[in-house]
Amino acid sequence: METIAGIILFISFFFLLWFGAPIAIAIIASSVLTFLFVLPFDVAIMTSAQRMITGIDNFTMLAIPLFVLSGIIMNTGGIAFRLVNFAKVLVGKLPGSLAHTNVVGNMLFGAIAGSSVASAAAMGRIMTPMQDNQGYKRTYSAAVNIASAPTGLIIPPSSVLIVYSLVSGGTSVAALFMAGYIPGILWGLAVMIVAYFMAKKENYPVSSLPSFKDVVYIVGSAIPSLLLIVIVIGGIIAGIFTATEGAAVAVLYSTILALVYKSLKVKDVPVILRETIEITGMILFLITASALFSLVMSYLGLPQAISNALLSITENQIGIMLIMLAILLIVGTFMDITPAVLIFTPIFLPVAQNFQIDPVHFGMILCFALCIGNMTPPVGSALFVGASVAEVRIEQVIKTLLPFFAVVIVVLLLVTFIPQLSLFLPQLFGL
Repeated sequence: METIAGIILFISFFFLLWFGAPIAIAIIASSVLTFLFVLPFDVAIMTSAQRMITGIDNFTMLAIPLFVLSGIIMNTGGIAFRLVNFAKVLVGKLPGSLAHTNVVGNMLFGAIAGSSVASAAAMGRIMTPMQDNQGYKRTYSAAVNIASAPTGLIIPPSSVLIVYSLVSGGTSVAALFMAGYIPGILWGLAVMIVAYFMAKKENYPVSSLPSFKDVVYIVGSAIPSLLLIVIVIGGIIAGIFTATEGAAVAVLYSTILALVYKSLKVKDVPVILRETIEITGMILFLITASALFSLVMSYLGLPQAISNALLSITENQIGIMLIMLAILLIVGTFMDITPAVLIFTPIFLPVAQNFQIDPVHFGMILCFALCIGNMTPPVGSALFVGASVAEVRIEQVIKTLLPFFAVVIVVLLLVTFIPQLSLFLPQLFGL
């Protein structure tokens, strides 16, 4: 019966997705339908309702809406312009310097905003006109922006890593945050390498560096924004506050900063709160739906069955990891990262632990692989936003994106098979 129930679960889920049902609705409907097959009606409905409520009844979960609010305030507060100018100072002498500025800007702003979409939109709006004036091709500008936007989902603070912490059974958020730095930076550097060679081929100009006086002013104006990361991550690592309390500090700090910059007006507050509620509602609805889905899978013994099935193919760790990466990369192309983390963590984490892979390391593998889906069709959010901001069609930018996609895959393999890339910083700080 469990086998038939498992078939019902996945067939109904993909059937609903195929016909355009919202992913949260597809998850809930397929889960309830499966429970009705194996449990009495009243037990199935009551169990489903209870699980959906308890799925978000967690103090750590409060960090998600708070980090979302902080990111929106930062986005509204004109922080992106200051970070772009700071990025220019860092990479202004490289060929195609504006493209490299875009990458570094995405790494900095994405980490602050915690959103690849916000980063792609903010950086695209600022950098595209500047690159147009210097003769950059729109497809190149868009591709660089799209390929680097997801770095903000890896470089902390990241709500995706918080979600993984919850569903993996309480993996340290502080350890996950520290683990994200090296993989996220490697992603950005890989994009810059491809951008460099493309810029050399097209003979794109090098920007002139500002005067020393201007450099001092630019760096000074960017430091308050960058201090948000230092304060939040430093406080969490030092044990001064939890991830949730750190998120509250981020909201307070970003609000004060926006007021100091005089970029936050009273009329902006309802818009900011409404956007926060919409994004948070979407995330929490996905989480509560996926909590039910995970319960159904656990009840049916599917994670263990899938684990046994993978191990029956090969017991070679490299082979198993490559199979999981292939599945995650495919899943990332058609499923949003939050539900994907919630659904596939309980499936693949036991397999990884069978090979003594650290949960922090596996969290980086899982999230990194799924984040790549942000830059790939058919549902890549960074892809659609980046192309829209640059006013190019998806099919026009895909060809230019392919080399970036290839190098990011190489970085994913390095992160997968060199554990210290993820574990060095957490171990250094005793996390």
